[in-house]
Amino acid sequence: MNPYVPRIAVIESIVDETPDIKTFRLRITDGGFSFVPGQFVMVSVLGVGESAISISSHPDDAEKFIEISVRKVGNVTGSLFRLKPGDKVGVRGPFGNGWPVDKAVGKDLLIVGGGCGQGALRPLILDVLRHRDRYGRVEILYGARTPQDLMFKYEHDVWASVPQGCLLLTVDRVPPGVEWKHNVGVVTRLFEHVTVDPANSLVCICGPEIMMHFAVKGLLSMGFKGDQIYLSMERRMKCGVGKCGHCQIGGKYVCKDGPIFTYEELKLEPDKIL
Repeated sequence: MNPYVPRIAVIESIVDETPDIKTFRLRITDGGFSFVPGQFVMVSVLGVGESAISISSHPDDAEKFIEISVRKVGNVTGSLFRLKPGDKVGVRGPFGNGWPVDKAVGKDLLIVGGGCGQGALRPLILDVLRHRDRYGRVEILYGARTPQDLMFKYEHDVWASVPQGCLLLTVDRVPPGVEWKHNVGVVTRLFEHVTVDPANSLVCICGPEIMMHFAVKGLLSMGFKGDQIYLSMERRMKCGVGKCGHCQIGGKYVCKDGPIFTYEELKLEPDKIL
C-alpha cells in the first residue's frame, strides 16, 4: 500500500462530543484496515488539505470502521466539521507506533488524559474493557476545562464500572447552573487518589504538553520511573512519514519514531518539552 496515496473513506456517522470536538465514524471503501491503539492517520479533505488525527476506536472494529475524534482548530478540521454522513474523505496510514499493550499484560495501568487527548487514549481503554483479563488494576484519570468539554460522556459509566478499576474526573471550572459531582482542579490533583503500585505499573498519558509536563513531575515524585511513563506527543505532525521535519524533537520524528515515547526517551532531547 502506497503511504503517500490516500484511501477513500465514507463518513458513516458523526457524534458531537463537545462544542468543538466531533467523532467521525469512517468506512474505508477499498477493503480492510488494521492498526494498534495509539496510532494515527492522515485525514484529507479534497481541495483543503490534510491533518494528523489519532484513531479513537478499537482495532477489533477496523475491518468495519475506524473512528477519529477531531477538534476544530484550523482549515482542515473546520472543513471536516462541515461534512455530513455520506460524504467522503481521504485517509493515509496508519502511522507511528502505539501504546505498550504487550508490555502492559499482567501489570496495573494508570491512564491520564487531558482535553481532546482522551481520543488517543480511548482505544487503550476499550482494549481494557474487551480484554479485561490481560491487565491488573486500571485507573483512569481524565480532566477538561469544563463538564461540557469532556469527551465520550456516554461511555463514562462503563469505564467507571471496570472490575478492579476506577474513573476519576475533574474540570478546571464549573459554569454557573451546571451540575457537577466530581472534582474541580487540574488533573494532577487526582494523583492523591491513585492506588496502583509503581513497582508493577505502566502509565499512559495524552493531553496538552503543559499538563503532561506536570503529570510527569508528579509521577516521578510518586516513585514511577521514566521508562514506565508513556506519552503521546501529538504535535506539529504534517506528512506522517518523517520527511518534512515539522514534528522533529531533537533527533526524533514524532510521526515516525512516535507518537508514543517513554519519558526516558524524551528527557535528554535538546528540544526540552517535558
